[in-house]
Amino acid sequence: MITINNDLTAYTPIFLGTTQHSLRLSLEILIMVGMKLNDEIIETYNVTVSAIELGHLPNVGSEIAIDEITGSELSGFKAKLKQSDAQMQNTASTELEKLVDLKNVGRYQFLKGKNIMTQDLNAPELTNDNLILMRQLLGITQQELATALDISRKTVTRLENGEQKISDKFVDKLLVAYPDFAESIEIQFDWVSLTFPDLTSKQVIADMLKLQENLFLERPTSQNFYTREMAFAGEKNIYIQDFAPVKDPETQTVDQKFGTTLYLTGKGTRLFEKALLEQSMNWRDFFEKARLYRGHLTRLDIAINDKWGLLSMNDLVKAVQEKRFWSKSKSYAVHGNVDDGWTVDFGKSPFVIRAYDKHKEQANKGYDTDVKTRVELELHQDKAEYVLDEWLNNDAKLVNITFDILYTYLWFTNGKIEDQQLKSDTVRDEIEATVEPMSAWFLLTALGKKMKFVREPKKQSVERIEKWVLQSVVPSLAVLKKTGHWHEIIEAINTAELSAEHEKLVMATTKNAITQASKQLNINFEKPTKKYNEDDEQGKGAR
Repeated sequence: MITINNDLTAYTPIFLGTTQHSLRLSLEILIMVGMKLNDEIIETYNVTVSAIELGHLPNVGSEIAIDEITGSELSGFKAKLKQSDAQMQNTASTELEKLVDLKNVGRYQFLKGKNIMTQDLNAPELTNDNLILMRQLLGITQQELATALDISRKTVTRLENGEQKISDKFVDKLLVAYPDFAESIEIQFDWVSLTFPDLTSKQVIADMLKLQENLFLERPTSQNFYTREMAFAGEKNIYIQDFAPVKDPETQTVDQKFGTTLYLTGKGTRLFEKALLEQSMNWRDFFEKARLYRGHLTRLDIAINDKWGLLSMNDLVKAVQEKRFWSKSKSYAVHGNVDDGWTVDFGKSPFVIRAYDKHKEQANKGYDTDVKTRVELELHQDKAEYVLDEWLNNDAKLVNITFDILYTYLWFTNGKIEDQQLKSDTVRDEIEATVEPMSAWFLLTALGKKMKFVREPKKQSVERIEKWVLQSVVPSLAVLKKTGHWHEIIEAINTAELSAEHEKLVMATTKNAITQASKQLNINFEKPTKKYNEDDEQGKGAR
């Protein structure tokens, strides 16, 4: 039980860690506390607490002896601890000194389920077997590799025999010599949604996104307790939901309730990346701006695209069926089949790792893609915010953070994992030390940190309608043409009235500049594969 602003609740307070800005030379620290009810974290509070009363910092995820929380988001929250749990001042001061000594004090590794902080990102080191696999994927001999890297064949042999360690410098040279290989794995955002408690949808469009409002279709909705929806080009790719203003019939006053959620779907992220390009912004700029408007992530999907076919979904599914894998989450599910493509999910919301056959998925929809297999990290609410904090507040690349999480949470093996190994206190270390890993998964996690986080801006298009017409309508049109009814068809097309959704789609498709800020920009989108590396000069350079 805990009292929150004089209201007694049935919540159990859980310690979720300190926050970056709380560690100052003071006897008060700012910590994050979760309210647990029926084994679920219902809500969280950032509260100031006395370091003297707190004593030793609890382990992340453990119960904390807080009696009362008072305050507000505007003025801040304060916590009072049970007096019986008070500790000596010197103990608390010692704990604070240890925390201050850490450079990246905010990394509590909550996503990783660890009780300690660490500055090192986890990733396996490349082995000689990995090098052999990479050379086989490239289809080259030892001598060809040696020539390309300007080293001796003897050196390549020593590396592949395990007589010489594979250095980062060697891997960097390999990726420079084979640029296609360097781009065979990439990460990109595939879904972004943010809530803005102080804005309306029109303010999000005008101030946060800076898109042209006339490209949005306004329509009523009842989803997610909202009453209004603004959809870019009339489609649910970029859309914002909020509350439509209500006029009092007696006083004629208009009541506008604030609070809105922005949704960027998989296609929506690509469309919005065009807007970012027009405004000379990248994703980091966008999220930093969102936080100025008190934006809070409700979902963030990070996609790892395997474009050379390193991962085989058939192999991953077989490993799952044969229990040749380890996951921090005990929950997993397999969907699909060999013909239509497999999907495997590990975990449940708020954090899911998903692997699926992207090429078959797109082919079933009538589209083509150079991505063979995709691995996604789907993060909701605080889990998404933790990743964003790590990226924005610490000197770490999103690629490193992504593969760190993947490596920490999921591991595939070639050999069977015995039940007794799963019961070990250090189960992950035990498995890595005793069971042969799956070569492809090992290489993905080891090499991933060398790859790029990219933007792939695309224009709004009518490709979906065009594909449907070509596949389903054209054969019928051919019959009408051959039977003398073509004139009626042309006349009907010329006189057809478009719906509001279709009108917005036409406008968004034919306009080159979709933002307010750059109508004068002349951006060439003739090459649909043009991508931008987020890690190069703030992500604004094309490659």
